[in-house]
Amino acid sequence: MATQSKHGPGRLVLVADDDPQILRLVRMTLESDGYVVLVARSGEEAVELFLSERPDVAILDLSMPDYDGLETMHRIREHDDSVPTIILTARSSAVDVTRALDSGADDYVTKPFHPDILISRVGAVLRRVVNREHEQHQDAPLLYERVLIDLANRKVEVDGDEVRFSPTEWELLFQLASNPGRVMLRTELISRVWGAEFRDEHHRLRLSVSRLRNKLEANPDEPTIISTIRGIGYRLEPPSGGPDAQASGSQVVADGEE
Repeated sequence: MATQSKHGPGRLVLVADDDPQILRLVRMTLESDGYVVLVARSGEEAVELFLSERPDVAILDLSMPDYDGLETMHRIREHDDSVPTIILTARSSAVDVTRALDSGADDYVTKPFHPDILISRVGAVLRRVVNREHEQHQDAPLLYERVLIDLANRKVEVDGDEVRFSPTEWELLFQLASNPGRVMLRTELISRVWGAEFRDEHHRLRLSVSRLRNKLEANPDEPTIISTIRGIGYRLEPPSGGPDAQASGSQVVADGEE
C-alpha cells in the first residue's frame, strides 16, 4: 500500500512508459509521496487504464512504440478533456518541449530527472485542478465581436462554436478574464497558474498565451483580446472598447517583440 503524505494522499496517477526502469523509478517516487500509481507499458494500455480507473493525472512518455505520448493524451482527452497531463521526454530541445506544450500538455519533465522535480510538477498540475473545483465566479460573460467568455459556466465560444481548453489553458484564461482591463504581471500569472516555484520560467507563459491567442484571436499575430504589455505582462482587453481597453496602446506588442 502506498505511504500517505500531505502531498498526494489517495490521488491516482497514471504513468505510461515502455522503459521498465523509468516506470519503476516514477512509481517509487510517487508512492513515497502518497500517490497511488497505475502503470502502463504502451499508449494503448494507458488509454484502457484511464477509461477503467479515471486517474487524477496522467504522466506519459513522449516516445512509445504504438501511440506516442501526445497521441495517447489526445485519445484520453476524447473522453475527458480536463485531465491534467505531464509529458516525459528524453529530448530536451526547445522544439520538442514546444511541440508537447503546443499540443496541450500541461507540463513536461525531461529525463533524467530528480525525484523532487517530478513531485513538484505533479503537485503543481493537481493544485490547478483543486483551484478549478473551487471556482465560484458570478460575473457576466465577456462578449466580443466573435468571442464569448463565460467563466461562471466554464464555456467559451468562437463564432458560435464551443472551444476546448487544456486545464492549464483554462486556468490562465480564468486569471486574465477575471481581471479584464487589468495588466497582470508575468510573475503573478506564473505563480497563480503554475506555482511560485516556476516564476522565472517565462517561456511557459509565452507558449500558453500563444495557444490562447490561436484559439481566440482572428489574427493571433495582431491580437485584440489578449495584449502583451512590453516588459510587464499581459492584459485581457475589456469587450466593446471599455474604459480600460487599449489604455496603454503604445505598449501593446506581439510576443516576439517583447
